[in-house]
Amino acid sequence: MGRNTITLKWLLLAGAVYFLGVSMAHMLAIKVPLLFVYYNVPSYGYQDRIISFLSFGWAIFLFSASLDPVKNRDAVKAILIGGIGAIFGLHVINTVTDFRTLSPDIRPWVFQVESLGLSVYVAALIIFYFLSRKETSGRA
Repeated sequence: MGRNTITLKWLLLAGAVYFLGVSMAHMLAIKVPLLFVYYNVPSYGYQDRIISFLSFGWAIFLFSASLDPVKNRDAVKAILIGGIGAIFGLHVINTVTDFRTLSPDIRPWVFQVESLGLSVYVAALIIFYFLSRKETSGRA
């Protein structure tokens, strides 16, 4: 396994751990920045539980793909497409939502920073996906 594929493997595994943390934080309603992107926005328990089981699904997909990113290339590709969609959705929410109407204490710029961090993660996955493909294209 080449260096780029190993990096992709570890990025996928790190994403699995992150989304498992998101899942646990939402299930337990522990509003921690980074694990709760909108950590100081009011939410209902049922919303947090929905996010919890969807995040658990992401954790499983990322973990499964990390086991062998070359053999699971289609899964990695699906994760990339889903990640791009999720990042786009977060940026739309951050742009069109007037968070101040929910509470004057909410600082929306924090959500932009968190979304940017997730964007960097997805960008790294994309870069190492293509580098890994290039690295393994000559092998059987």
